[in-house]
Amino acid sequence: MLTWKETIIIPANIETIWHLFDIEQMQRIMPQVIDIRVIDKKPGVVGSTYEQTYKEGKRIMKYIVTDLEHEDTPSRKHNRSGFKLANMFAIEADYVLERINDHETRFTYSGQNEGINLLGKIMLKVMPKKQNDKVVQSFMERVYAEATKEQS
Repeated sequence: MLTWKETIIIPANIETIWHLFDIEQMQRIMPQVIDIRVIDKKPGVVGSTYEQTYKEGKRIMKYIVTDLEHEDTPSRKHNRSGFKLANMFAIEADYVLERINDHETRFTYSGQNEGINLLGKIMLKVMPKKQNDKVVQSFMERVYAEATKEQS
């Protein structure tokens, strides 16, 4: 299993950053997600499902994302979602925003990628951790850039 956890302070209001995770805005921080379609929206969000279309190079993949945890208060925003990719990986991503003050927010992105069959497990073992770290760092930088652009 591959895990990650990164935290940064973003000089932007918590609501500004949270807005970037809305379906209509998500492509700004996740440009490889080329389409998101709501399948089932549950009251309270937990259990809601979405079909996402992801493009990497020439490959296009579709998968179903489920909201597993959700919290939306003035001082803390949290969403955990999970999906299975290519019947090889079970992936969970966790986004936490914590209000420091009106102009600063702590953003923590964590998650895990677990192989669900032999091929998936082997691929995770041979994939360089640096490659995953680069993907995580790139995502953090995009959220930072979009939030500060939105804030100004």
